[in-house]
Amino acid sequence: MSPAPVEVLTSPDRASLAAAVAGRLVTRLVDVQARRGRAGVVLTGGTVGTEALRQVAASPAVRSVDWSRADLWWGDERFLPDGDGERNATQAREALLDALTPLGLDPARVHAMPASDGPDGDDPDAAARRYAQELARVAREAGVPGPVPVFDVLLLGVGPDGHVASLFPGHPGAEEAGEPVVAVRDAPKPPPTRLSLTMPVITTAEEVWCVVSGADKADAAARALAGPGALPASRARGVQRTLWLVDADAAGGLPPA
Repeated sequence: MSPAPVEVLTSPDRASLAAAVAGRLVTRLVDVQARRGRAGVVLTGGTVGTEALRQVAASPAVRSVDWSRADLWWGDERFLPDGDGERNATQAREALLDALTPLGLDPARVHAMPASDGPDGDDPDAAARRYAQELARVAREAGVPGPVPVFDVLLLGVGPDGHVASLFPGHPGAEEAGEPVVAVRDAPKPPPTRLSLTMPVITTAEEVWCVVSGADKADAAARALAGPGALPASRARGVQRTLWLVDADAAGGLPPA
């Protein structure tokens, strides 16, 4: 079955983009929980991704989600000590997760990627295997066949070079297909060591949302949206839906709608 067409939705600026992502995310989680009882979302970092999480926390609609029945995952992580301010999980906790604790968020369902001072120490390959085991455990307990659970929404930022998660163009990690999670070494942007979901896992998500802001991303957006190719961003497709949520600057290289 061929993937659904990519939909592009443009907001006038970064602030309105973050608000749009937040509103759509809350609505999606409410709808999924009404149908299936539980929901799974893969979070992303970056400026606009983190601002979207702040917008979720500030929204009155945040109480519409049953956070005790939501599994939170990450698409990639900087392999740094727990609590480091550059970790996506640290930024997400400060922006949203701490605010969800009084609303019933279950710490056992917050699946942060291992840190460099975690049980595997500074071995990113072991940390990647640990996260893959966690994915498989949750999938098994939910009765989902395969190595990963259901991701109802998988959020991705897109870099100026067209990378998503920590899958960089031309980098060995971008072509990994044998494992759900990969250790990325010598990444072209700091920090050099990271963990990332692989593309075959990203494309199992029901919906993939690429959230893109800034004129420096316009060329990558145009190239990725021209069709699947060398850029990892061009291959990040959801099973049911693929959304590119962009601001006007990032949409600058796209043809008129």
